[in-house]
Amino acid sequence: MGKKKNQQPSASAGGLLNTLGDFTSKENWDNFFTIRGSDDSFEWYAEWPQLRDSLLPLLQQQPLPSSSPSLQILVPGCGNSRLSEHLYDAGFGDITNIDFSKVVISGMLRRNVRDRPNMRWRVMDMTQMQFPDDTFDVVLDKGGLDALMEPELGPQLGSKYLSEVKRVLKSGGKFICLTLAESHVLGLLFPKFRFGWNVCLYALPQKLSSKPDLRTFMVVAEKECSNELHQIMSCYDHSSLACNPHQASGLLEALESENKIRGEYLSGSDVLYSLEDLQLGAKGDLTKLSPGRRLQLTLGEQGVSRFCYKAVLLDAKQQSGAFTFHCGVFIVPKTRAHEWLFSSEEGQWQVVESSKAARLIMVLLETSHANADMEDIQKDLSPLVKPLAPADNDKGNQIPFMTASDGVKQRSIVYQGSSSLTGPIVIEDVVYQNDDGDFSRSLPFRRLIFQRTEDLVQSEALLTRDGLFDRSVYETEMKKASSSSKSKRRGAQRRNNEPSSKMKVYHGYLASSYHTGIISGFSLISSYLENVASVGNRVKAVVLGLGAGLLPMFLHGCMQFMQIEAVELDPIMLNLAKDYFSFTEDERLKVHIADGIQFVRDYGSLSAADNTPLHINKDALSNEVLLSSNGSCEVPNPESQRSTAIDIIIVDVDSSDSSSGLRCPAAAFVEESFLRNIKDALSEQGLFVINLVSRSPGIKDVVISRMKEVFSHLFCLQLEGEVNLVVFGLCSEAHIEEDCIPEAALRLEKLLKFKHPEISQSITDAAKKLRRLK
Repeated sequence: MGKKKNQQPSASAGGLLNTLGDFTSKENWDNFFTIRGSDDSFEWYAEWPQLRDSLLPLLQQQPLPSSSPSLQILVPGCGNSRLSEHLYDAGFGDITNIDFSKVVISGMLRRNVRDRPNMRWRVMDMTQMQFPDDTFDVVLDKGGLDALMEPELGPQLGSKYLSEVKRVLKSGGKFICLTLAESHVLGLLFPKFRFGWNVCLYALPQKLSSKPDLRTFMVVAEKECSNELHQIMSCYDHSSLACNPHQASGLLEALESENKIRGEYLSGSDVLYSLEDLQLGAKGDLTKLSPGRRLQLTLGEQGVSRFCYKAVLLDAKQQSGAFTFHCGVFIVPKTRAHEWLFSSEEGQWQVVESSKAARLIMVLLETSHANADMEDIQKDLSPLVKPLAPADNDKGNQIPFMTASDGVKQRSIVYQGSSSLTGPIVIEDVVYQNDDGDFSRSLPFRRLIFQRTEDLVQSEALLTRDGLFDRSVYETEMKKASSSSKSKRRGAQRRNNEPSSKMKVYHGYLASSYHTGIISGFSLISSYLENVASVGNRVKAVVLGLGAGLLPMFLHGCMQFMQIEAVELDPIMLNLAKDYFSFTEDERLKVHIADGIQFVRDYGSLSAADNTPLHINKDALSNEVLLSSNGSCEVPNPESQRSTAIDIIIVDVDSSDSSSGLRCPAAAFVEESFLRNIKDALSEQGLFVINLVSRSPGIKDVVISRMKEVFSHLFCLQLEGEVNLVVFGLCSEAHIEEDCIPEAALRLEKLLKFKHPEISQSITDAAKKLRRLK
């Protein structure tokens, strides 16, 4: 078996070869051998004169087993080759030949029954051998693996066959594979014989008269008692590869790639293991928990499971605590797989801790899983993860599945597009699962999402009919809607715009808790804001990052004394904000299409060169009383202030590279040089606000440390149940004490014109949670 279509057989053989088509078809081989007959042997490659001098020494060196006077040799996929006959005649009489073609086995038995009576011939599928474990000293494959590895059919048959070879070989036995060593074959063969095998590659001599063509190679894998890993040895000179450049390059690439992987294993690098590697003990005994063990692996293979998966196995660092699960599976959707929480080692340990599992198998979904629902994924994974459970896994109880979800019950896409700066963009209307009876969660929301960070909602707005909101009316309607929607499939996605056509964004409501947190920080300069507003002047605020324009629009509506400028790099975002989120500009709200970092730098330079107050009324500051750094009360002296144009700068931009662990803002916005530009652009009573999103305490500490170098005082607000940490930097040496913040929050509340008391209360409540960073 195993003649590849680019190998050159004789003219008569070539005609017969064309009748085969699929080399893995039993019927095709039966027809082939019926036409050819048993007496006319057919050697695909590696005929005896070229093979003898390389093969016989390997067999003669093989130690004889104590239980048998001769080597037990298996020849799978024997066909009508004379290889077994030559070996028998050379003194190796204990040979078993198998082939799934009854025609060829019958013919070979008749051909050899008299001259070689001890030769055994059996009809058997080489991918499902009917032999006990550890039966043979040698498995000799001449083209069998190559025949199973038709590129268009995939590796599943080859994988099953090699697993059988490993099973039936005795410890110390050899698998000798005669192959054309094409890259797709070696790509399966080499990984299958990693741990506990010593592998060597030989080049066989060619016929002197043959034209340059594919050379035959011999891969020898010796089964060891231990699970040690070795580099693959190559026993040939490179001149033997000169016959076919394509074959040579494919072989060398496969050999180099495999040895590189083995080198990484040997060096302890964090690489992907196969389940088979792990079961062989590549990373210790998987049946036992090993505190702090973490390894990456692949699950599934073509022909065995519907999908293949990348996974991480983690044994909890502390095994003394009470665990809810002995072993659990945590599925991470593709949209969230790149998050720091799931892609970094530090984040993964946080998931282990929160999962309450002694062993957690984190499965990271990819694009190939996009069209499968979660039920199908779990069904496919169940048999794959069972071998990874510790031996005492709750006495065999089913392994629980967990997943990272966004809690959306209903979804309607209203826009899909792309920008050269931002990438793919989605705007969707959603209704959340409302298990806790929260009225606001029953209402529809419009969300802006960037595909580069699909799990991170950039902007979220409440949708109401005609942009108006009457709570009592909506409570009644939502109760009716909830009762009629219970039969709808969870997570169903609708692509029609019917509900959106009657709904508009309502700007009097803050859907994002971090927006509430940002505004609560204005309490830190509420005295200053009050004084400016009292004399009819305007406070100037700059928001870096427009998004859907929701924060600027909310501030515009509730702070009539504020002049707002938003800076957005991507002009498409401004169009989307206007078209889908009802964003509008006027004399108090302007948008600059510019680079935010450059905008601040230019503003700071301009302000530093001009000490003339642009909008600050000195009399408005005369009554403001703050605490100085030494704790004494003082009134700021307007004459001594270095006035700039901006009173509040808010940085609310996402990072296009979340793999660093910093989701918001982009790294350039927390560099010390930029922070100093921020301070230069602010007034002396100015406030800097930054929305910091990172699950890494180390990254947060670095950012806060930089801010301490620049700003006189720092405050922060950790949003409950959120990753967001809102950090506030004050330019003034004077500061407000924590116990004065509630009073300052009430002062801010009087300045803000809210349509809904619950919004005012949420901002006041958030302000009370502000903490000073010392």
